Amino acid sequence: MNNQPRSAYLHIPFCHRRCFYCDFPVVPLGDKAKGDSGPGSSSIKSYLNLIHREISLFDLRGDSLSTVYIGGGTPSLLSSRQVADLLDHLRSKCGLQYGAEITLEIDPASFDINSLKGFLEAGINRISLGGQSFDNNVLQELGRRHSSIELLDSCDLINDSFQRGDLCSWSLDLIQNLPNQNLVDWKEQLLKAISKGPPHLSIYDLSIENGTVFAWKQRRNELHLPNEEVSFDISRMTSEVLRKAGFSRYEISNYSLPGHASRHNRVYWSGAGWWGFGQGATSCVFGQRFSRPRTREGYKKWVESQELRKIESSSSLIDDCKLIPCDDLFIVGLRRREGVDIKELLKRFNLNHKQFQIHLNELKIRWEYALKMGWVKQRGDRFYLTDPDGMEISNQILVDMLLWWESLSNLYSDQSIL
Repeated sequence: MNNQPRSAYLHIPFCHRRCFYCDFPVVPLGDKAKGDSGPGSSSIKSYLNLIHREISLFDLRGDSLSTVYIGGGTPSLLSSRQVADLLDHLRSKCGLQYGAEITLEIDPASFDINSLKGFLEAGINRISLGGQSFDNNVLQELGRRHSSIELLDSCDLINDSFQRGDLCSWSLDLIQNLPNQNLVDWKEQLLKAISKGPPHLSIYDLSIENGTVFAWKQRRNELHLPNEEVSFDISRMTSEVLRKAGFSRYEISNYSLPGHASRHNRVYWSGAGWWGFGQGATSCVFGQRFSRPRTREGYKKWVESQELRKIESSSSLIDDCKLIPCDDLFIVGLRRREGVDIKELLKRFNLNHKQFQIHLNELKIRWEYALKMGWVKQRGDRFYLTDPDGMEISNQILVDMLLWWESLSNLYSDQSIL
């Protein structure tokens, strides 16, 4: 039986500039950077040579890919020819299924109608547009390069292609619970986003990461974030406004109209495997997870070392890979609308019925208040977070679950599956 992944992620690390909240493995090249000519093009071409070399290392034969996601960074800095070459390489290595979902992340300041047409001709059929906000002041505070007008124009260009049938789907990213954000302003953002017609919306909570400009500002008490009560109300309003507009919340941060949930993203949250290529990219192949070096030099040396070792049969041969821990599967499972099947995940312990019931009851005791309040619901052996309340306080529910899992780990610590 062939269990090779049917999804691939390709990381393009280049950006015009690093946003103030970003801790991704990116390489800022300046506002005039382009993939095929001009400033930064030599760095991009050199990197693309490396990612092509990495793809060539592995035996990807098996089932054709059903999803491909080109993310970053700002992949739309690449030319359409460069995007087409990457897809052609994947196609020659393993094939692309008919109707495969092929997504490209786009920044409003990095493309125009001609480049969009080129990306579509290259094989892209889904766009993920990184907007973050329609407010110029907010965009400036986030360190974004694009303006509100550019975002609005980008939405129109992409939606026109979608309405004509040139695109199968598209998504718009926004960030909520930003500094100085209030309910009135945020509702205006949501309504403006809905009016632009995206069939999919990704709404992310601002996260303050070490090493970012926002982390530095927070240490200096210069970052005025909404308090816990306002933050909860903003998140609740997001769910309510989008639900009234016909969107279904199929994962904590993702909403879609019927038929437009991201097939690629659901691969991550289902615990299924995927190929990952590029600087800082994570792959999960044959139950093993591995992250490439996050720096350009580190990634270059890693690719060269793999070539010397002539690794080509599968990424499962890479050193230092480990099985996906069960707590990771719980976390990604609970993020989804359908939740997680506890009995299915505990099969790895070979528990008898009595043992399973004992451990299940222990979890339900930890979740007693959450179950009573309706934040967590149970259907048979499956548990899921309710929308919006359960999903908005998911962190505490996950903490209780992880404490429960830790107690199981101590009981079964002699099993290699941990």
